[in-house]
Formats: sequence, C-alpha cells, structure tokens
Amino acid sequence: MRVSTCATARLCPLLICLYVAQRSCGTLSQTSPIKTLRNLNQSQSQNQTGNPEQEKDQHNRPKRGWIWNQFYVLEEHIGPEPQHVGKLHSNSDKGDGSVHYLLSGEGAGTIFIINEVTGDIHATKSLDREKKSHYVLHAQAIDHLTNRAVEPESEFIIKVQDVNDNAPKFPDGPFKASVPEMADIGTSVFQITATDADDPTYGNSARIVYSILQGQPYFSVDPKTGIIRTGLANMDRESREFYSIIIQAKDMAGQVGGLSGSTTINITLTDVNDNPPRFPQKNYQLYVPESAQVGKAVGKIKANDEDFGINAEMTYSVLSLKMTLDYEKKKAYTLQIEGVNTHLDSRFSHLGPFKDTTTLKIIIGDVDEAPVFSMDYYILDVYENAPIGTEVGTVTAQDPDSTKSAVRYAIDKNGHVDQNFNIDVSSGLITTKHILDREDVAWHNITVMATEVDNPSLVTYVPVTVQVLDVNDNMPYIATDSDIIVCESSRVGQVIQIVRATDKDDFANGRFSFSLPGDLPVNPNFTLKDNEDNSASIMSRRRGFSQAEQEVYQLAVEVGDGGEPLLSSTSTLTLRVCPCQRGGRARVCQAQAFLSSAGLSTGALVAILLCIIILLAIVVLFVTLRSKKTKKEPLIISEEDVRENVVTYDDEGGGEEDTEAFDITALRNPSAVGEMKLRRDVLFQAWEAGAAVGASCVSLALADEDINEIIKQRVAVADRDTRGPPYDSLQTYAYEGHGSPTGSISSLDLPAAQSEFDSSDLDEWGPEVHTLARLFRESESKQSQ
Repeated sequence: MRVSTCATARLCPLLICLYVAQRSCGTLSQTSPIKTLRNLNQSQSQNQTGNPEQEKDQHNRPKRGWIWNQFYVLEEHIGPEPQHVGKLHSNSDKGDGSVHYLLSGEGAGTIFIINEVTGDIHATKSLDREKKSHYVLHAQAIDHLTNRAVEPESEFIIKVQDVNDNAPKFPDGPFKASVPEMADIGTSVFQITATDADDPTYGNSARIVYSILQGQPYFSVDPKTGIIRTGLANMDRESREFYSIIIQAKDMAGQVGGLSGSTTINITLTDVNDNPPRFPQKNYQLYVPESAQVGKAVGKIKANDEDFGINAEMTYSVLSLKMTLDYEKKKAYTLQIEGVNTHLDSRFSHLGPFKDTTTLKIIIGDVDEAPVFSMDYYILDVYENAPIGTEVGTVTAQDPDSTKSAVRYAIDKNGHVDQNFNIDVSSGLITTKHILDREDVAWHNITVMATEVDNPSLVTYVPVTVQVLDVNDNMPYIATDSDIIVCESSRVGQVIQIVRATDKDDFANGRFSFSLPGDLPVNPNFTLKDNEDNSASIMSRRRGFSQAEQEVYQLAVEVGDGGEPLLSSTSTLTLRVCPCQRGGRARVCQAQAFLSSAGLSTGALVAILLCIIILLAIVVLFVTLRSKKTKKEPLIISEEDVRENVVTYDDEGGGEEDTEAFDITALRNPSAVGEMKLRRDVLFQAWEAGAAVGASCVSLALADEDINEIIKQRVAVADRDTRGPPYDSLQTYAYEGHGSPTGSISSLDLPAAQSEFDSSDLDEWGPEVHTLARLFRESESKQSQ
C-alpha cells in the first residue's frame, strides 16, 4: 500500500489504537489492520481532486504502506530473553535487505529495540504498568542504499498490559468505630474501603471482595461495599465494651490465586441509659448532734448506676437539715431517700422504673448548748442629754438544756467598742455610761454576749442597736454661703431672695418662724415676709439702688423653732447691690465695685477708654514699623576688611522714617501731649509708664511747658535709644506757641446737653446699656446738685 500524504500518516496512530483496543476486548474483526489502512487510503485517494494526469499517475504507481501485527506488552516479564513486542513491515520491503527500520520515541534504544532488517521490536526490561501504562514511539522505513525514507514516519503506542501484581491495601488503618449498646441486628457501624493499584479496567486484578477474619458472630461485613454491621442484638456495654475485628480485602473477585490485605477495626460500645440506680442498702442509720448547723450536710448516701456519664446522673430528695434539731423535743427521725435518673430513654422503659428508694433513720445526739437570746436582735432607745446611768433596755437569754444553767451578760469588746453603755452581768440591763448627743451620733451599735456559768466556753452573741432620741437643744439659724444680690433696678415690694432656716435638731420639733428684731429701728430699705412654709422672703421697700452710692447693706433676721422649749436666734444677712440682667440674673460685681470705689466721674471713665484706644493704636503702629525695618538691607554687604572696599550708599539719614516717629503737633501745642504718638523704637518705655500716661489721659490737659525743655527731653531719649539706626538724622521742630486761635476741638470740654428721655427707661433695654443708664443717672444727680 502506498502512503503518499501526511494526512494518511496521521491516521496511522488512530488505526493502531483501534486495532489494539479491538484485540484487548476480544472483538477483533476479520479485516486486518493492513487491509483497513489500505481501504482508508483508497477512499481518501478517490475523494481527492486535482490534475487528471496526476490521478492517473497515482493509480499506476505501486502502493505502499505500513504493516504491523502487535502493539502491547505484558508487565513484570522475567524471562531470560527479551520479550517480543511486535513487528513493523512495509509493502516496499521485498526481503532483500534494502529497507531498514528505525525506532524513536519513549524508551527507544533503552527499553525497546528494533531489528533494522526484519522490523521486530523487543522489550529489554521488565515493565511496571503502575509506574507507566503506555509508551509513544515513532517508526520510520528508509532505503538502505539511498538513505531516503520509503515510508513517512508513523506514530504508534505500545500499551503495557496489566497483571495481578498488587495486593489490596488499607492506607488509613487501623480504624476506630463505635456503636450504641443494645443496637438492633444489622445496625451500620463503619464502612471500610481498600485500594488496589492494578488496572480496574482489565480482568479481575482490581476487583476486591471483603470478608471478616475475626469478630464473628458479633459483627459482619458486606463483601462488596465493605459496610460493617452488628451481628447480634442487645450487646451490653456493661458486659463487654470493646471489640477488635479483622477485615480482609482480596482481589481477583476472591478467586484462588488472588492477592489479599487486611486491617483491624476497634469498635467501642457506647453507653445508653439501660440500667436503673440501685442503693447498696435498703436501710441506713445516721447519728446527728443537735448542734448541727441548719443547711449543712449531715451525711451522704449514694446510689450506684452501672451506666456512666449523663446516663448515671440522678437526683436525691431529703438530704440536708432544714431546721434546727432539738434533742429535748425529738430524739429520732425516719426518712425515705429516693434516687431517680435524670436522663431517661423511652426505648428502655420496659426494663423497669429508673429509680430506687432506701430508709434512713437519724438519731439525734444530745449536746451542751450555748444560751439562747429571746430575740435575734434588739432595738432600744434613749433621749439625748439623759443623765449617766439612765436605763436603756434589757436583753434576756436562757440555757436551752434541761439543766437550765445560769447566764451571765457582757458587752463584747472585740473590734470596735462603744464605751457609752454598761450592762448588768446578771439581769442584762443596759444603762448609759456617758451623756449622749444626738447631733453627734444618732445610732449606737453594740454586741452583747451571754455565757453559761457552768460552762463559760459556750457563748452566744446578739446585736443591740440604741437610738438616741432628739430634744430641742439647738437654736435655728439661716445658713448663707454668699452675699444676697440686690439689683439696682429693684422695685418696691419686689422679692429679693427667699431664705430658709437650718436646725441641727430633729425637724419634728416644729416649723420655723421668721421676723425682724423688734428692738431695732425699722429698716428703710428692706422688709421680711414669713411664708409660713419654713421659709421667708426678703423684699425691697424702695425703688432703685445705686452701687456707687452704697454697695453693701445689712439685714438682721430673727428665726425661731417650734420645739419645747422654744429656741430662737438672730442671723445678720449681707446684701450686695449689683447691676442685673433682665430677669434678675446678677452680673459680675467685682469690676463694677472697683470702679465705683475709685470715685471716678463719667468724664474720667470716657477718658480712660480713650487712652486705651490710643495705646492699642500705638501697638499697631509699632508692629507695622518693625516689619518695615526688618526688610532694610545692610549697609555693608561684604564681610571682608572694610579698608579694602569702598562702600557707596544713598542713605540721607533717617529720612521720612525718623520724621514720622514724632508728632509735630505735640510741639506746637503742649496741652495735647497726651494724644501724641510714641516712637516705635521706644514703645517699651510707654508700657512702663502706662500708669503715668493713663493719669495724663484722664486729666486730658497738661501744664504748659517751655519748648526748649521739650526738645531737651527728646534729645535725651534719642541718645539713650540703642536700637535706633546708626546714621544721623536731622529733625526740625516748630512751636506755634500758647494760646492758639484754633483752640481745642475736644467734645469733653463742651457743656452737657439736656437729655430728653428718662434714664430709668434704659433698664428695660437689656444688659448692654445698664452701665450707660447708671452713668446718666449719676450725671443727672450731679447736675441737680
């Protein structure tokens, strides 16, 4: 057969695989691969289109093609000779040795060798399918003489055929499993799976069957799935808890000659509640002394349960002492104790009730008991200021035993001891040891102890609380932490403040009464009203107050209580006048009081404000000039020796900068010196002389001075100024002289104009104009004078 195209050559591997697959499955057709390949090539040749001459030439040329008869090899071959794999043959081979066969690809030359003349392929090594299942090789036929290919290169596969050389394995064994006790037959316990490295698609080499070698009749295994199930019903954990079984996995479907592997499964029966609790005895006897504490366990009885964990949990009834035992009243008790499982399983309810009972007899033992007080605690009372030895109360205790021993009393002196009381050792009568003051300590706590005369080691304690009752022994008074504020705009009858009294005595002594002292003259400014609710209102008797005229007033108030005997005291209240905001809220009084005490007039206040504005302007000017000065360039730029340099600059001295540092108007009118500007480089001296400047501003006028003296002063100031520029400056002063026809234009010297409105109306305009209203009132009062 002739193979003339690459497309036909690419079909060869497909035909080879198809042939091998048909042979391995036992369905090889009667048509040989040679014939099949030839038929496909003929069909392909007929479907080709092209030059008729070429088609004729192709039909006349002899046909060539590959011929091979085997393409798989058995693994694990151990024969003495290399294993024959197959044979390559070309139709062009006439048997004269002119055609040689070449083999390349996986394992060529090492694992697989070929006879170049006959085309027979042999495997020189034993192969393992589990490591590599097939090999891809390439065959080529060449002319021995011309060394040219007579057939195109063809690819084919040599498949390694599996043999049963691997036994089943359990890679994760041994295993652990569990199943509840009392489980039904056939309950699934665990599924086990073995692995086989052989080919599962070829033969029975990897077909595994499971069987149990050890563990019957308790467990069984499904031969196909490997599921382990229980083989017996009602397996009891309390009888046997652990089982160890061995499972075998055999390939070749369990046939003779198959390989096998085994593993161990450790199975544990888990507990269920299938056993009721049981007391070891049906009768118990317990001795309990009568001095046993209430709530404390006096004994322990435990029922047994063969189960464990939550299945063995149970509850008991009647185990602790609920009340005090008394041998003299009852000497024995009989109790029924019951133990019941907490967690029940309805599947095993047929096994009986999961509880048990037993009888407990308690014998009460007689002991010598400590005395017992008639009460658990005592609350007594006594009036304050009572004389020493006054009876407070009595505590009593008795011996509960049949002997009725005598009892002695004492005050416990351990810890904090109250030294204000005594107690009679025989009767238990408590009396005062000191005079008590309720306002000092209203309650006293002591502890009284009682002991038997026959057995002093038996001691009983009881707490005693003594309340000190109040008597009226303290005078009431009005407690004021600060002054009472009186608004300047107060009206007649207006409530200034409500005051209340304080009394150290108990308020049960009665209510307080308020009044003005009768031995003092009537207060023209304020009056007092008793509100009859333990408070009093201080009211104004006049319209308007002036902080400038009088800032502080005194008011005496007499306060009496309703106790027996009646006690009273006189408290002096301080009332301070302040300007107030609308609604009566007080403003800050300190600054206003300072200004008022200074006695400054309205004009003086305005002058002070003007001085402050002038000082602020000077500060702004100083900052501005400073910023300009920092921008000046140095006169000498180079740092080298000045003798070697000629420095030229066009600086005419201080120039306008120094000229602006002085106010020429100050020289022309010395009376206005208070308003002149300060030099920026002597500003710090202005702050030090701030008080003097303020005084000069308040006066708004200075005495006339000679111009010669003023110039001398300016020269002295300039000489002392080390921060000024290093160059000279020329300053020219001119003096207009005293008595300028221009005169002063200040509004402060003008006569005051008559106001057309009532200054009292300003109080209703808000806090912003309160000061202005007060200044107008002061001005009006001075004008009227």
